[in-house]
Amino acid sequence: MLTISSHLDVMNRLGRAMADPSRSRILLALLDAPGYPAELSRDLDLTRSNVSNHLTCLRGCGLVVATPEGRRTRYEIADPHLAMGLRHMLEAVVAVDEGVPCIDEKCECCA
Repeated sequence: MLTISSHLDVMNRLGRAMADPSRSRILLALLDAPGYPAELSRDLDLTRSNVSNHLTCLRGCGLVVATPEGRRTRYEIADPHLAMGLRHMLEAVVAVDEGVPCIDEKCECCA
């Protein structure tokens, strides 16, 4: 069952989901059109189990919904506002200070 979440909870869920490059790639693919695990796996060059695990996480965060279709399951962005918000974020200009290292040693976005 979907519930209304606080603004902070929504931001935390988005941050968790987008913190992983594979989950971000899956979200980007689902922005274009609903998808199926086997197709996402093939198109993103990820293992089927990896895609399934990430889709489970994205569902748990409330960002995608699953619709059974016979023996397959179709995944899509859970809400049109979320899809629109993600599209707007992709258009944002990020002000990166080249001289300041990231405080997260495992971060790959700043490399």
